[in-house]
Parts: sequence; C-alpha cells; structure tokens
Amino acid sequence: MSALKDKVFVAVQYCLPQHLLSRLVGWVARSEIPWIKTTFINTFIRRFGVDLSEAEIEDPDRFENFNAFFTRALKDGARPIAEDHDALACPADGTVSQRGRLRGGDLFQAKGRHYSAFELLGGDGALAGEFSNGEFATVYLSPKDYHRVHMPCTGTLRETLYVPGRLFSVNQATTERVPRLFARNERLVCVFDTERGPMAVVMVGAMIVAGIDTVFAGQVTPRATDVTRRDYRDPAPVVLEKGAELGRFLLGSTVILLFPEGAATFDDAALPGDTVRMGQPFGRLR
Repeated sequence: MSALKDKVFVAVQYCLPQHLLSRLVGWVARSEIPWIKTTFINTFIRRFGVDLSEAEIEDPDRFENFNAFFTRALKDGARPIAEDHDALACPADGTVSQRGRLRGGDLFQAKGRHYSAFELLGGDGALAGEFSNGEFATVYLSPKDYHRVHMPCTGTLRETLYVPGRLFSVNQATTERVPRLFARNERLVCVFDTERGPMAVVMVGAMIVAGIDTVFAGQVTPRATDVTRRDYRDPAPVVLEKGAELGRFLLGSTVILLFPEGAATFDDAALPGDTVRMGQPFGRLR
C-alpha cells in the first residue's frame, strides 16, 4: 500500500501547477496577518514535530511571519563548527541522501538512477569538467530541520548560476521515482574557489519552495526563464569562512556539494541515511 501511495504522490506532481502552487504558498508564508501566520506556524510545528528549544526565538508567536519561523536562527553555540583546519563542516541539518565519487560526470541519485554534473550545473561543460571523477554529497533537509545553509570550508565566491526548472518534491519517494530529479528542479549553483580547488554548493528548490536567499544577493529565485550567470570576482571578492551562513531556503529542500578529483573525501560517519547536523565533521580536504 505504501508503494502505491508513493507512486500516486509522484504521478500527481507531474500534473500540478508546481510554480503557481509554490508562489501561493510563498504569499501565505510572507503574510504578517496574525491569524494567518499563527495558524500556519502552529499547524506546521504540530505536523512535523519542530523543536524550538535550540532556536534564538522559542516563542512561535514572536515570529513576524512563517518565513521568519522557517528560517529561524539558532542560539549561539547550538551548532559547533568542525575545528580542524582540513575538516569539512556539514553544510546543513538533514539526512545524507547520497555521497560518493562521480562516475566520470555522473552523480548517483537513487536505485540505479544517475544524473549528470553537466545538467546539474546549468549545461556548463567547462565547469562540469572541473568536477569529473570528483566527490559529491547530497543532504536532504526535511520540514522540521534548521534551514540555513553554511560553508563546508572557507571559499571565495567565483560565480553563481540560477537554473530554472520544475519543483518536484525531493523526499525519498520522489527521488527514487523521478529521473534526473536534481537536474530538473529549479536551483542555484554557487561556485567557490578554495585552497584545494573549486567547490560547488548547489541549493535545489522543491515543491512549495517559494525562494532561495543568499547572504550576498538576497532572494535569487524565482527570477528568470533562462540560466542566469553572475560573476563575483570583480570588483570586490566575497569570502565566506568555514561555518559562515551562505543562504537559506524559504521552505525546505536539498543541498549538493561537489569537489574535484583528489580534493576531498567524505567521512564514513556520514553515510546515506544518516542524520547530520550543520557544522559537524563531514569529511576532509586532501
């Protein structure tokens, strides 16, 4: 029965007006009308078992709207950042969906499904080539998780690519059944230069994700129908330290990390299916 429900859930997503639905939810999430935002927040807390004890604001009534609640800050020290210089810090709270080595230019999605770095990175062959046979990790953020994304290591922002696309859910049922899911959904690719070479942090949108915010550009999706590239190398570089906030999802989704061949390895303590927390040791730079 569960398998049938999953198939129906996925099939319905193909028919839904995904972007319209997401924008409508986005309007509700931005609303400061007391009864709307209070009802939305309290229902969400009960439905998903959200724990506010680590949040900077613990009283749900104090949030100005649902987005403020969803992207809530944590108390100082709630997420210690991996201290060793070569240690990679986990970029987000969530569950490790997949991790491992790229097969040439392909990333493993689930159950025999693969997708290409070329597609994921907006059809940029040169950029995809920088990560050929490299390492990747995919972290799924569930609705109850902390939804800010942080830097795994110190990097200088080279460029971003906004890639328009669909807004399928990114839960396990959809990941196992929708081909090339992460290369089809709307996403923001952030390319950094680190002391060990390039690093890509891909923030993937999903069903009812009403936007993606970054600390350097504000809300960057949705805004275009074509791949939009922005160069950050001039005039002043954007340098983000390990553990610094990179961006946040306005409703949850997935983060994918890419490193070139030989630049990094991921810890056995963070295997597919494992729950992870932002800042914990996640791997090592080589």
